[in-house]
Amino acid sequence: MPSGDRRDGPDRLDRVRGAFAGLAAGDAAGWPAAQHRSTLLAGWSRRLRRELDAFAEEHQVTTLPVPFALNQPVAPLAAGPSDDAEWLAWTALTIGEDRAEAFGRLAGRDDVRARISVWAALDNLAAGKRPPASGHDNPHHFDDAAAVRAVAFGAAGLDPLEDARVTNAEDGVLGAVAMARAVAALTDGAPMGDAVEAALGALPPDTAIGHAAREALAAARAAGSPFASVPALDAAVLDHVYSYGVAAAQTVPIALALADVAVSAATPGAGEFGGEEFGAEAFGAGVSAAACLAPVADSAPALTGALLGCAAGYDALPAAWRERVRTLAGCCLPELAGADLLDIAGRLA
Repeated sequence: MPSGDRRDGPDRLDRVRGAFAGLAAGDAAGWPAAQHRSTLLAGWSRRLRRELDAFAEEHQVTTLPVPFALNQPVAPLAAGPSDDAEWLAWTALTIGEDRAEAFGRLAGRDDVRARISVWAALDNLAAGKRPPASGHDNPHHFDDAAAVRAVAFGAAGLDPLEDARVTNAEDGVLGAVAMARAVAALTDGAPMGDAVEAALGALPPDTAIGHAAREALAAARAAGSPFASVPALDAAVLDHVYSYGVAAAQTVPIALALADVAVSAATPGAGEFGGEEFGAEAFGAGVSAAACLAPVADSAPALTGALLGCAAGYDALPAAWRERVRTLAGCCLPELAGADLLDIAGRLA
């Protein structure tokens, strides 16, 4: 996309709404979304699923159990946003507050679901530790919880550093700054290439996340398309040793790489990026590829969707996804049940 004339592209509000809806659609597309949403069902259904999983392991059964409702309402298991979308919404709603104070109100609650870094930070805050100690003295300081929240800061044109340091440190903070810079550039109408460069500027090459981001971009560009990038990104970035696939040094580089190659590979002649055909094609290709990377499917599709949704604008996203992702379920933050994500995005914009 030429960087000069953007008059026919989406406006700022449309881009912010696109970032929020894109993140929520990516969140919903990853397989963990149904697991997160299943917490709205009776606890015995999840216990039985764990027992079925143990049975399958013991008896060498290849049919793996998935979240199910049985004799309960099935609505929570319909495709829809889960943890990432709710934490993005919470961030947007509290973005003007002191970040430690906003998180501090969550400490001690027993109805919140969150990343390990967030829980450790809440414990640290309750014990009197303030940022950056709350994020640094943290067993999951490297995860991408702050990177998800940073989409709100980028959409508002704000620095996410104060927020990120509450729950994260090192790569966890760098990933948040990179995501915010990319989203801020896209919200201002910059092309994806410029947004990716803005993100790389926050990721020093001698850090794990900086090295991985450059490796991921090289691998995806060599592959030429999002789906073709899946094996290359698996080999270049994914860590199959550790049990939690939410490390910012993996998910943020994958999101940048897939967003970059999705735009460059989209059908020529479909018009400026932000046109419905062009934007929907790139969005679907990038998010779908991220969801194929199972170890990081909890947040990589959401981060990829935020970037591509912001670039395309809300109106360019597939209509079925636009409506499906706007209502939050309250599976992680119960007070958000029924909240309209687009209304929250509009107020932020």
